[in-house]
Amino acid sequence: MSDLSATVVSTRVRLARNIEGFPFPSHLKDEKQAREIIRLVSSGLSRLDGFNDDQFNVYYMDAVSDEQAQILKENHLISPNLIKNRRMSAAIINTDESVSIMINEEDHLREQCIVKGLQLKTAYRTMSQIDNRISDSMKFAYDEQLGYLTACPTNLGTGLRASVMFFLPALTINGVMPRVIRSISRLGLTVRGIYGEGSEAEGYMYQISNEVTLGVSEEEILTQVEEVVKKVVLLEEAERENLKKDPSSLDVQDECLRSYGILTNCAKLSTNELIKLAANVKLGACLGYIKYGDVSTIDDLVIKMRPANINAAAARQLTPIERDMYRAQYVAKFLKKNTL
Repeated sequence: MSDLSATVVSTRVRLARNIEGFPFPSHLKDEKQAREIIRLVSSGLSRLDGFNDDQFNVYYMDAVSDEQAQILKENHLISPNLIKNRRMSAAIINTDESVSIMINEEDHLREQCIVKGLQLKTAYRTMSQIDNRISDSMKFAYDEQLGYLTACPTNLGTGLRASVMFFLPALTINGVMPRVIRSISRLGLTVRGIYGEGSEAEGYMYQISNEVTLGVSEEEILTQVEEVVKKVVLLEEAERENLKKDPSSLDVQDECLRSYGILTNCAKLSTNELIKLAANVKLGACLGYIKYGDVSTIDDLVIKMRPANINAAAARQLTPIERDMYRAQYVAKFLKKNTL
C-alpha cells in the first residue's frame, strides 16, 4: 500500500462518560452541580503527570470569549453543542491540542484524542490512560448489562467512537462515494462530514466511524474500523489511477493547476473558495500534477485560515474583506514555499 498520508488525514478516539449521582447535562439545571462536575474531572486529571506543569488548560466556557470559542471549534477541540451550553460547560485541553475533554456537553464527559494519520490503537491507549485516571476519583454511571450509561442510547456499552478523517476526491469525482457509503453502513459504520454529525463533506473530506458501541469490545471496534479504513484507502487509490487514465484526465489536471494558480495569485480569498481550491491543489499533488512537499500541510493550512484563527493571528478583529485579503496573501506565500 502506498503512503497513507495522501488519503488518511487524522484519527480520533472519543469516550462518552457520565458521573453517577448527577443528572445528564440535558437535565442539569443547577450551576453548582455543573461546577462540581468540572471540579471532579479536573481533580481526576490532576493525577496525570504533567497536568500541574501547564500541559493541560481548563477553559470555562462562560468565561471564554466568542472569538476564542470559535477558534477551539475551528480546531476541532470542542463541539458547537458545548458552545450552546456555555453556562454549564468547560473544556480541558492539553498544550499540543491532541487531547480534549469536553465537560457537560451531551454527556458529562466527552474525552477525545486526535492524532495525524491512521493511529487508532495509539489514540485509544492515550485516551484509556486518561479515562482510567479520571475514574480513580469518581464513579462513572455503569450497568453490568448495558455498560457505560450515556445520554444517547447509540453510545451505550463501551461509549467508544473511533473515527478516521479521509481525503477522498477520486471516489467523489468518479461518483463511487454513494456506493461506498452504502457498503460502509451495512457493516455498522457511518460516514459524516468534516465537523461530524449533520455536517457536509467539504473539500472531499469524510469521517468514517463505528456506529455500534453495545455488545462489542473496544478491541473489536478498533479492529473493524481499521480494516474498513484500509479497504477505503485501496478503493481511493484505485479510483485515482482511473482518474489519470480517463480521457477526461486533462480536465482534472487543468482544474488542479488552475486552482494552484488562483491560490498563488489572487488578491482576496474567502473560506469557501480556499476549501474548494485547496482540495484541488492537494489532489493535484497526490496525482503528481503539482510538485508539492508534505500534503498534510494543506489540511493544516485550511484550518489555520478559518476566520477566528485569522483574527487571532492578526491580533485584532478584522473585517470580512480584510480577512479575505490576509488569507490570500498568506496562502500564496505558504504554497509557493512548500512547492518543490
